Amino acid sequence: MKTVPRVLVVEDEPAIAELIAVNLRHNGFQPIWAIDGEAAQRELDAVLPDVILLDWMLPGQSGLSLAKKWRTHARTKPVPILMITARGDEPDKIAGLDAGADDYITKPFSTQELLARIRAVLRRRAPEQANDSVTLDALELDAATYRVSYQGQNLKLGPTEFKLLHYFMKHAERVHSRGQLLDKVWGDHVFIEERTVDVHVKRLREALGAAGAMVETVRGAGYRMTAHPTA
Repeated sequence: MKTVPRVLVVEDEPAIAELIAVNLRHNGFQPIWAIDGEAAQRELDAVLPDVILLDWMLPGQSGLSLAKKWRTHARTKPVPILMITARGDEPDKIAGLDAGADDYITKPFSTQELLARIRAVLRRRAPEQANDSVTLDALELDAATYRVSYQGQNLKLGPTEFKLLHYFMKHAERVHSRGQLLDKVWGDHVFIEERTVDVHVKRLREALGAAGAMVETVRGAGYRMTAHPTA
């Protein structure tokens, strides 16, 4: 029996929340509505959803601070977060991604775009990669236990950065364009800009620390992971 994906909608405007909920139900999802951060936390403590739709502007804690908080807890860290925002400027979008959101959608949005983005983040979460281990120089990744270490020291990566690193390490020394990375790491038909890849690569480098230099920018072409960085 196919399970119905649960979507936690964190939105303080009842009319918008109801519109989203109706469309989700009609398209095979189970929406759960929370009006603010406290209500959302209660829902998360009870049952983890498959994806979180999180409004940026909320009473009390903002969506940005909630995303940061949920990304620091092991239980909620793997749940994809789709940030809903009226802020369309690139710096605001990047701030949302840096806070831990997997994607963002700007108001006003169409039902079809919302559904496409939800399906996209759910596809990203689907276990497409084998539970194998990969080693590149002193960098080690174990997909089965979700662990990454460099020179014996454990590193903490978010779910998208982990998947991106896994792909880079499995295809080391090759140059990958942003479009190729979107297809291979995020999945086909994902409605996000190629600029999103740059943000996640930046976050991956920061998480890798000294090993971050192994992820090289190839000017005009994309990115490459190498055991022998030039700089």
